[in-house]
Amino acid sequence: MPQWLEAGVWGFGSGCALLIGAAFATLRRPSQRLIAVVMAFGSGVLISAVAFDLMDEAYRQGGFDAAAAGFLGGAIIYTAANIAISRRGARHRKRSGYNPDESQTPAADSGGLAIAVGALLDGIPESIAIGVSLLDGTGVSLVMVAAVFLSNVPEGLSSAAGMRAAGRGPKYIFGVWGGIALASGLAALLGNLLLAGADPNVLAATTAVAAGGILAMLVDTMIPEATEETPEFAGLIAVTGFLFAFVLSKLGSG
Repeated sequence: MPQWLEAGVWGFGSGCALLIGAAFATLRRPSQRLIAVVMAFGSGVLISAVAFDLMDEAYRQGGFDAAAAGFLGGAIIYTAANIAISRRGARHRKRSGYNPDESQTPAADSGGLAIAVGALLDGIPESIAIGVSLLDGTGVSLVMVAAVFLSNVPEGLSSAAGMRAAGRGPKYIFGVWGGIALASGLAALLGNLLLAGADPNVLAATTAVAAGGILAMLVDTMIPEATEETPEFAGLIAVTGFLFAFVLSKLGSG
């Protein structure tokens, strides 16, 4: 299988977690605390991925200047886009409990769609990072794939609940999320295809941009939700996720 196609498959696979979340909302919504536990664990996994898979690799490829510039740039780009999306009804797109974006009003549909667009915003840097991780020839970063998968489940659940409140049927809901999963695969594919053979500084900056966007997303969306629903154990669960990802990354590189 060509490497760019493999990148697309991994990106699409991680994006399919959005469909799983939507299925939970459509069939039987799990408890808020269970989703928050997934959030906390996924946050720890993503922090580990940012530190050991992305920033470490960016520094190795391009040094401190490219890694630092890309990292700050990714956070700035994500924050600006997130503000724009939040003002259109997606501020709480990763909430597992009551979601103000999911009101029982005609606006709930636009809120649900805004959450879906927000999911695409969250997923682009993650998917690009998955695609770029294949370029060194050592295989995909399983830590990144696991982290993205875990973070996507609550997002799909939240948006699908908002669409259901607006009266949308399963065909519409799964059509939207299926499209976003395909877009995630395409982002990973293009990230791998367009950056193959790129200058190390370009690769470093791109990897760091993804890292900055992911970390900004974590602090803005996932961590607040995890600590709200599991305040006593959120830190411990996140540390467990971090340790899991750390061990996985070392086993993968061994």
